[in-house]
Formats: sequence, structure tokens, C-alpha cells
Amino acid sequence: MKRIILLAVLTASLLGGGCKAFRTLTDQKKPASQGKPYELIVVCNQRLWDGELGDTLRSVLRTPVPYLSQAEPHFDLYRVSEQGFTRMVVQHRNILKVVVDPAAQKSAVAVQYDLEAAPQAVLTLQGPSEKALTAYVSENRDNLIYLLEKTERDRTVDYARRFGATQLEELIRQKFGVEMHIPQGYKLRSEGDDFLWISYEYPTASQGFFLYQYPYAGAASLSPGALLDARNRFAARIPGPSDGSYMTTSEAYEPDYRMFRLEGRLWAELRGFWDVYGDFMGGPFVSYSTVDTAAGKVFTFDAYVYSPKLGKRNFMHGVEHLLYTIRFSEDADKAQEPVSVPAQ
Repeated sequence: MKRIILLAVLTASLLGGGCKAFRTLTDQKKPASQGKPYELIVVCNQRLWDGELGDTLRSVLRTPVPYLSQAEPHFDLYRVSEQGFTRMVVQHRNILKVVVDPAAQKSAVAVQYDLEAAPQAVLTLQGPSEKALTAYVSENRDNLIYLLEKTERDRTVDYARRFGATQLEELIRQKFGVEMHIPQGYKLRSEGDDFLWISYEYPTASQGFFLYQYPYAGAASLSPGALLDARNRFAARIPGPSDGSYMTTSEAYEPDYRMFRLEGRLWAELRGFWDVYGDFMGGPFVSYSTVDTAAGKVFTFDAYVYSPKLGKRNFMHGVEHLLYTIRFSEDADKAQEPVSVPAQ
């Protein structure tokens, strides 16, 4: 299957969130794609790369990811010329081709999937002039980043669904009545009546999340203050490395708060930094809370990363993307009932 989708049409379908816009892994018998997550090969000549268009592409695609402990770009960019776009380069997971064609009536981006490898996304940015392409990139910066990030997210979700930790998934189903896919390698660290702590431990990093629920007491339950209080209560169950130490939310930076809908369900997001009370540890976190109307409870998925020596971007994205695997039984039967949004 080779699909070409114009950016305007693609964006509308992606924002809907319901369709499978990315085919991966086993849909085609193609070689495995090369490269690391969030790497992007840009195919263009040296003049364009050194000019205004190259500057604009770098300023858009290398913008720092917010709420990480150190500055890390959205994407790691590597430029190759058209002559150098051969061999293993054509099998990279993410490719952006830049084409100046005076015959083009207007600038646009087309997307093709799994051309030379799988999973793979090949974007072609085409326009009548460098000036027109530069303006197009500036005007569509959010859509370009969203498209590329969703491509990586879909890969994470697809992998979790195909290579799941079935025992953990069953435990979550029994405890919370929620369907969730978790990749193999994650292990249960702690369990309570209304709480699960699960993590993937690396030699020098930790990628984890905890799930918890508590009674829903009206719209105020999704206010920033209520969510933060609940987070600190449950985070205190995650012990630190020294006696009496535990996880808490950092007071150095106020967490960012927003409300959004994902496939009809209302979620509240807190994004910030965590510390360990009584010790010297910390890192980024993001928590997602929603109302399980069938159970009359607030349900929270709280993802965090500890990586003092390595970058945090890929670890953080890898765990927070598991939100997109969560399904409630009530969602299969009816649309999400309206929940009033608290004043911010």
C-alpha cells in the first residue's frame, strides 16, 4: 500500500483520532526501517539548506520539547543531498524531501508510507519557489510537527498492541476495568486497592507510570489544585532510594494544565517535574486524568522518566504515548457524557 495524503486533508483526519492513519510492522513485507525515533532525514541541496528555507526548517523542527529537564529538540535533523539519498538512507524511518518545482501552482506536503522499508514515513515538501516553501513551512509549523510526532506515536502504540505484557494488562483490567496495552519489559513494582506502579528499568534510566483512582466529587475534581493534591498523595507511595524518601511534585515550576478530548473522552493534563522528598532525584512527568462515569471515579495515568545521564525526550514520549492505548468499557457503549470544565 502506498498512500499519498495532502497535509490539509491529513490533518483533519488525524485530529479526529479515530482512524488508523499509519500502517506499520506487518502490513507489508519490507525491510525494517533504519534510524532512531525522532530522527529525520532532510533531502535537499546545500543552497536550500544554507538559505532561508533551511533556517526555517531548523527553527521549526528543532524547537525544544517543553517540560524536559534539559533542552532537547523535537527532531534530530540530518541533511543529505539528492545524490547521497541512496542505499540505507532511503530506508530511514522518517524522511523529508524538499522539491522546488516552478510548475507547481502552490506549496503542499504529501505523505507516503512504507515505500522502501517499514515502518516508514516519507514527506515531500514541494512548491514553486524557495520563498513560497519557506512561507508554507512557517504557516504550517504546528501541523508538520504534529504529523511527524503522530507518526512516531502510532509506532509506539502499534508495538504495544502487538507485543503486550499480557499479565499486566489483565491486572489493570481487573483492578480498574480499563483496557490498556503495555509493551513487554515493563514490570509491576507496587500494588494497592486503588493503585498500580509499573516501570521499565534500564541500567542508567527508569521509564515508568502509575495508575490510580479515587471518588469523583464533581467538576472541581478536575481542577489543577485537586489533581495536584491527588497526584502527591499517590506519588508518595513510590519510594526513593533512601529511607523515608518518596516521589512528589516539584515546587520549583508550576505544572502546566490543560483540558482536551481524545476520541470523545475528556481528559485533564498536568505536565511538569517531579522530585524525591528526602533525596536528590527528579525528572519530567505528565499525568492524564478522566472521569470513569460508570464507576463514579477519577482515573489517572501518570507517566514519568528518570534519566540523569541520557536524553529524556524519547523515554518520555515512549511512556506517555501509552495513553492512546487506554479504553474504557463505557466508551464502547456510548459517547462520553458531558462533564463541565472547571474554571482555570
